[in-house]
Amino acid sequence: MTTFCDMKRDPACLEADLGRPMPDSPHAVSVALPLWSHVVAYEEKDPAVVARIRLGYPRFVIHPLVRQLVDSLGGTAFCLPFPSRRVAERCMAFITDKSGAESSVIEAQGLFLVNTSAEGEKTLRLYWQHTGQIVSSRQAEAVLAGRGPAEGADDACSALRQRLADLYGCTPDDVFLYPTGMAAVAAAAQAVRALNPGRQTAQVGFPYIDSLKLQQEFGKGAQFILSGNEAVSHLQPLLDKEALAGVFCEIPSNPLLLTPDVTGISKALRERGIPFVVDDAVATPCNVDVTPYADIVVTSLTKYFSGAGNVMGGALICCPSSPLHSALRAACGDDYEPLLWGDDAIALELQSRNFNERMQAHNKNGDIIAERLRQDPRVDNVCYPRFDPSGNYDALRRPDGGYSSLLSILLKDAPHNAPRFYDALQLCKGPTLGTDFTLVCPYTLLAHYKELAWAESCGVSRYLVRVSVGIEDPESIWDRFQSALNSLT
Repeated sequence: MTTFCDMKRDPACLEADLGRPMPDSPHAVSVALPLWSHVVAYEEKDPAVVARIRLGYPRFVIHPLVRQLVDSLGGTAFCLPFPSRRVAERCMAFITDKSGAESSVIEAQGLFLVNTSAEGEKTLRLYWQHTGQIVSSRQAEAVLAGRGPAEGADDACSALRQRLADLYGCTPDDVFLYPTGMAAVAAAAQAVRALNPGRQTAQVGFPYIDSLKLQQEFGKGAQFILSGNEAVSHLQPLLDKEALAGVFCEIPSNPLLLTPDVTGISKALRERGIPFVVDDAVATPCNVDVTPYADIVVTSLTKYFSGAGNVMGGALICCPSSPLHSALRAACGDDYEPLLWGDDAIALELQSRNFNERMQAHNKNGDIIAERLRQDPRVDNVCYPRFDPSGNYDALRRPDGGYSSLLSILLKDAPHNAPRFYDALQLCKGPTLGTDFTLVCPYTLLAHYKELAWAESCGVSRYLVRVSVGIEDPESIWDRFQSALNSLT
């Protein structure tokens, strides 16, 4: 397994690195897109670039081992495997509802393959992407080898639940583990809809796109409230008009790194008995404590919790202080299936043992790089939780907590300078965040390429560059930023 030091010595930043897995692992969840033109060509499905992409984020790029598994089990070209019959049947219902296409399920070696037609393939892929209820590369690897999960998987899951319970101040019974962070969000959406059937949900603040899409495409849809800082005043008329199934937000938002008024939202929702779901994957529970205000916390274990960029996972926590605790835990439990593959649990448990210590290093380096970029005359704006004037993040910050290490920058004369800066930057460049090594991407192009005008109407520039600061020597990181900035002049 490659560590952050390897990626620091040999960052995937040159044109020849296009398609290189980051880290150098068969289970890597990021891939090198070293040039701005590579990102555009990838989004445009340029065959010359797509052919170079061997791995990628598994919800978007179907892993070669998963494709090989489908072939070995007799699946068609329009087929994906799912880890349980319930998930497969929900996928089939989604295909029928959204595309009208027919589908069928084949059970083989403990997996459930959903076959559809060319007309249903796009919807099949959307279900895989939006819900995150996927078969991981490690699970595919094990099934292809004819074996089950490695020895110690159950112990790893127990240790993970206890570790998360300690972080969130709850019991292990309040912690539910999932194959991905999006699967945890999907489970939270399912739970609040079970409590309040027939109602819409609402998303507060500019979200990670699949969190919003999940709510819009499943159930009764979702309302989108852009202004997190004035969320309560925007929520009140909506709450007076109709009852909601639940309200979702992220702490802080990605990529603008703004935090909504969580305390005010919580008060307004608790007066009406409406569940509040908070995603703290960017801030992490090391830095903030949202459990006094949230009813459910969802988090990605793929990001900072693991730190290695080579395993997927997610968690849902039912907050013990919530007045809806018993009802929500029962709803989560009724729908729960333990689908986190054992080998993934083992990797997550091992790599999260130094989570707290790593986050201290991320916090320190994030502060240093964000402040120096803010002072640079070639930088127009830096988005970072410490620079949010609302004070909403600080209201949730633990006494010894920091601001994590995700930041976004907008350069002056961005249409001209952003591509040049990105191309010149000698750091790893590709999707995801929270890795031990610094990772940079043109976030808006990657996440919102087909809706750039909408993103920009929400204040998210297409020329924004997002930085996940690693735990390398901060002076080394800064030297590379300075060199790229100097190339502009």
